[in-house]
Amino acid sequence: MSRVNESPGVRLRALWIRLSGLPGGRWIFSRLLGFMVPYTGGLGATVIFFEPGHVRVRLTDRRKVRNHLHSVHAMALGNMGELSTGLAVLGAMPPSVRGILTGFEISYQKKARGVLIAEARCEVPAVTDFVDYSVESEIRDAENDVVATVRALWRLGPTKPQQ
Repeated sequence: MSRVNESPGVRLRALWIRLSGLPGGRWIFSRLLGFMVPYTGGLGATVIFFEPGHVRVRLTDRRKVRNHLHSVHAMALGNMGELSTGLAVLGAMPPSVRGILTGFEISYQKKARGVLIAEARCEVPAVTDFVDYSVESEIRDAENDVVATVRALWRLGPTKPQQ
């Protein structure tokens, strides 16, 4: 199979495997991911764990992601949750499946301050036709308290046949 036809999840996992064990490799991976997906890159989060169906993302509290209440902005939390669910789904999909985000829900439990970790886990089902698949991400603070919960709905379906 040529690299052009590889799924994004396959390419990302290969890049992660190459970089994550190197000094600064997780940071480099996260910056390259941000280059590939500029909106996500603006968040400045770092992927700290990436296995098929299991991802952890770290966000450091800083002025750029804060709101007027001196806590991490609600949409920064939403972006962090979407990033973690997206990587978990993409990393778990076989090359014959593609996905797109079609729905999103977030609930906030506590003001988010300090270093935050978003964690998403999923097991992508066998996909033979289009299916909606829900993935949850919990965002926790340094005290391990849940500050927000994201539920992302991913539409999964078979890739288009190659011409």
